[in-house]
Parts: sequence; C-alpha cells; structure tokens
Amino acid sequence: MRQAALEEIHGAARTLLVEQGPAAVTINAVARRVGMSGPALYHYYAGHDELVGAVTADFVRELTATMEQARDARDGAPVGERILAVCRTMRSWAIAHPAEFGWVFASPVAAPNRQPDSPRHRAGQQFEQVLLDLTAELWRTSPFPVPDPDGLPSAQLDQLTAYSESIDGRLPPEAAHVFLSCWIRLYGLLCMEVLHQLDFAYADLEPVFEECLRDITGILGMAGAA
Repeated sequence: MRQAALEEIHGAARTLLVEQGPAAVTINAVARRVGMSGPALYHYYAGHDELVGAVTADFVRELTATMEQARDARDGAPVGERILAVCRTMRSWAIAHPAEFGWVFASPVAAPNRQPDSPRHRAGQQFEQVLLDLTAELWRTSPFPVPDPDGLPSAQLDQLTAYSESIDGRLPPEAAHVFLSCWIRLYGLLCMEVLHQLDFAYADLEPVFEECLRDITGILGMAGAA
C-alpha cells in the first residue's frame, strides 16, 4: 500500500510539473491531487526537497532505462555505434520530456559527499555508468587520442586524477579529460535546445546535434560509427 501511495504521489508531482511548472509542485498541491492533507504527506517525505529529490530520481531512472534499451538493442555492434545510439536516445527523451529534463539537468545537484545515499545521487550514478561503461570499453579496445597530462593545468589534472580514482582507474586522467569534454559539449548543446536558448537562430536543432556527434566521433576516434 505504501508503494502504491508513493507512485500516486510521484505521479501527481509529475503532472503538476508538466502542466504548471516547478513552482506548482508544493507539498499541499501534491497532497490535494492525491486526496491527502498536507500534514499527511509528511508521513512519506520529510519536506519539499526530499519529495523533489525522489521524483527527480524517478526521472533519472526512466532516462537511464531508455538509454540502456538503446544500447542493448545494438548488442554486438561496434562500441561507437552504441555510444551514438545512446546519445541520440538521450536527446529524444529530453525533447519529449522537457519539464522532467529541467528537473534532472537544469537544477543544482548536491555534492556526493553531502548526500551519498540519496535516491537522486544513486540514480545519477546509474545514469553516469551508461556512457562511462561504453567509453571505458572504447578506451580498452581502441584507445582514443588524449592530451599529454603534463600539458594540463595542475589544478585540472589534480581533479581529473581524483575523478579517475573514483571510477577505479577505468579511464586514466587524460582519457577522463576527453570523456568529460565530450560530455560537457553534448550536455551543453542539449540544455540549450531543451531550454529554448537557441530559438532565435534554429527552429530545428537536430542537424546541429548530429554535427556535434560527428565531432565527438572524431575526438573519440570512432571511425565508421554512424
């Protein structure tokens, strides 16, 4: 019964978000949607931030599952093709769910050391693994060009080294630099598209997104991937 109630609460929060925007998702508004009083909702969540975190984790898990399905549908294909399929699927989900995307990617995320066991953090780790696993496979089977670590600013190299250690060295710091640079580029373009920051110039950003993927294909040395 508790699980059914949680699903109803999350569904109500999502409906409010999509129909009326983030400001509409309050404890009292969600409670009214599910036929509860505001205080009754506190039996499930300690407050607004915890509710938002749980619902956002749902969105992240949904996106992750969609990306995994795209990856698994091409099981046995070259890793470059699987990377591109995952990236395109991420864009498709984001365009179809702009409000949910905004909660997932356009809001601050607490540092892992502050909320290591939160549903939002755990879901984020699962999301990260999809592209990380594929990039680590690419690095293992067909290493891509990387910068000389000695040429990177020391402050940047220190952070990349710490990140490399956090992923058990699956990508050395210089390969992690390339991976993160590609992700930043892809993520930045997707945010600008979904949040309509480029509407002044583009009514259709798919060609621009595909151009970005071609650039990433070259950076990662994924010859023949399409």
